[in-house]
Amino acid sequence: MSVQGCCCIQCVQTKTVAVIETCGSYSSIARPGLNVIVPILHNIAGVLSLRIQQLDVYCETKTKDNVFVQVAVSVQYRVLTEKTYDAFYRLTDPAEQIRAYVFDVIRSTLPKLELDAAFESKDDIANACQAQLQKVMTDYGYEILESLVTDLSPDQRVKASMNEINASKRMKMASLHKAEADKIRQVKAAEAEAEARYLSGVGVARQRKAIVDGLQQSINAFKSDVKGTSPKDVMDLLLLTQYFDLLRDVGASNIFLCHEPEAVANLQGQVNRGFMGSKPKGMFK
Repeated sequence: MSVQGCCCIQCVQTKTVAVIETCGSYSSIARPGLNVIVPILHNIAGVLSLRIQQLDVYCETKTKDNVFVQVAVSVQYRVLTEKTYDAFYRLTDPAEQIRAYVFDVIRSTLPKLELDAAFESKDDIANACQAQLQKVMTDYGYEILESLVTDLSPDQRVKASMNEINASKRMKMASLHKAEADKIRQVKAAEAEAEARYLSGVGVARQRKAIVDGLQQSINAFKSDVKGTSPKDVMDLLLLTQYFDLLRDVGASNIFLCHEPEAVANLQGQVNRGFMGSKPKGMFK
């Protein structure tokens, strides 16, 4: 007891009150400080603390989807000074009374909620506990200051399965993003290849046009320099030049091919004679 003194003088400490009885019957409340009582008639039946107290309640129940969870609720309460009589005489064990009401609220609320909803409704559960306790405990001289759901923990296997579900969802999302990235990469590669082929075709077309323009200019220049030369003679000369270039490239590649040396010699003789006479045999038809 938080009472000190001797004989008829008793000191009550701060934030406490003493209940004084006279011959076994309630008499008065001794406030903090110095109090004078008659030892033969009066006695201090008990002392109540006016400080804020906390009670931690642990309750196991199941949710709507049949998952058992351990719920921890912290209740903060204090004795009302003006209702010290009720707080001292009406309840034998106020902590057990509070614990019983918390059990009742939790076991009537959580079975209506699924596990995910229970995590989201922690404030609603705490408010329900506080409202129920405030309604009942005020009549017994106690004020409920706060009720907090400090923990809501399912079985360890349920936690592991929830983590696996979350991991699977994230892996699925990652796979979708990776597939979309691969699709974009392939589409862009196809577009780039199509553009490259188009530009290559444009380049080949321009190259061939340039070759044709160059041949035309060469033929015109050759006709103007060598009198009596027909376009057919110039074309024969160009084809002979390309034939020799082909033989050079084939020889550099170590490839053996059959050709007509006699036709080449006849064509070479025609070139030496100034492109006069008949066409070479076996070369140009």
